[in-house]
Amino acid sequence: MIIGVIAVIMIFGIPIVAILTGHSQKQTMLKADMIKDELELEKLKHENYLIETEKMKLELEKMKIDQPKHEIKF
Repeated sequence: MIIGVIAVIMIFGIPIVAILTGHSQKQTMLKADMIKDELELEKLKHENYLIETEKMKLELEKMKIDQPKHEIKF
């Protein structure tokens, strides 16, 4: 009887462990891919921020240049 139980555990236990391990590895790979995508998104957001900031600086400089020369600032 005990040998039968051990045999059943050996027969079914190994495939179940393999399935669970494979599932765990797939989840880990998906999380890694997701983190990589999030990092790329953050890089793009930062690049966009720098571009927008530079654009606003240029617009401000243009406004200063276009401002009438005779206008007196208080």
